[in-house]
Amino acid sequence: MSSLVLETEPIAVGVECTDEALSVALADGRRVVVPLSWYPRLWHASEGERANWRLLGDGYAIEWPDLDEHIGIEGIIAGRPGAESPGSLKRWLDSRRA
Repeated sequence: MSSLVLETEPIAVGVECTDEALSVALADGRRVVVPLSWYPRLWHASEGERANWRLLGDGYAIEWPDLDEHIGIEGIIAGRPGAESPGSLKRWLDSRRA
């Protein structure tokens, strides 16, 4: 099993969401782009909900308060999709319909 070893903590400075991708600008100049389908809450969100984000701490994670979604920058860089269970996602989707 391999593990990710980071020399410095990755810090986000900007976020963009399209209908297809989540793009994160990092303080060191890199931009990481991952499929939006990795994060089902973002996938099911409206454009306005996706646009309402904020950086946590010094940029170690991104929060979407309208969606109760928190994504760590290390996980994005490591290529780890969200790990929400199907049951949890279903409950969240049902609550949005109510």
